[in-house]
Amino acid sequence: NVRDGMVYYRALRGERAKLDRYVASLNVPAATYQGWSRDEKVAFWLNGYNAIVLQTVINNYPIHGKSSQYPQNSIRQIPGAFEGAKHRLAGKSLTLDEIEKTVLPEFADPRVYLALGRGAVGSGRLRSEAYTGPKLGEQLGKVQSEFVSEQAMLKIDKLTGKITVTPIISWREAEFVKAYDKAAEGPHAQRSPIERAVIAFITPHLFRIEKEFVEKNAFQMSFHTLDWRLNDLSGGRND
Repeated sequence: NVRDGMVYYRALRGERAKLDRYVASLNVPAATYQGWSRDEKVAFWLNGYNAIVLQTVINNYPIHGKSSQYPQNSIRQIPGAFEGAKHRLAGKSLTLDEIEKTVLPEFADPRVYLALGRGAVGSGRLRSEAYTGPKLGEQLGKVQSEFVSEQAMLKIDKLTGKITVTPIISWREAEFVKAYDKAAEGPHAQRSPIERAVIAFITPHLFRIEKEFVEKNAFQMSFHTLDWRLNDLSGGRND
């Protein structure tokens, strides 16, 4: 219930000084940042983005928005949370949207968009550990393998013959297609590039019966609507 969610964010508020210090530490000198490895840079942006989302929610919790476009407790009810508020990271002044749309694309790994904790039930799961350069490959590998078992990311309904996928992939369609749509061949050759990309992305981690369902190529694929309810211990409920 909401009380559980309040306990969660009150606990974070108890660590507020540490969180604020961490967010402040993100403004490392540009020269220092440029000296890092590619994986260290990716880990930096993922950790920074996720920490700023937590800070944004804590600053406004409990959220009681009035816009009918999003749930009452959604982070989207916070004005400018993604597209307005600027944050200092690596010598740059960026919004959360700018991190996602102008910084992360340079690393050419679309799994990073699924690692962003957007403060929503339908977003990527916040991990219990920070991303690090040495472990980044393993950590993003887990993001991909866990994708198929998270209902907010993927739903395979063999009875209705439907596969629904998080819209996060459709938002970054060009990057997923470039990374995972290798060729228009095989049983899925007539599918759209983004459908083939999704199939290539999920197939290695599906159960055998799910793989057989996908290989039959008789399904309909669509993108569901992202659940923007606040991702706290209430599970997004308002009761």
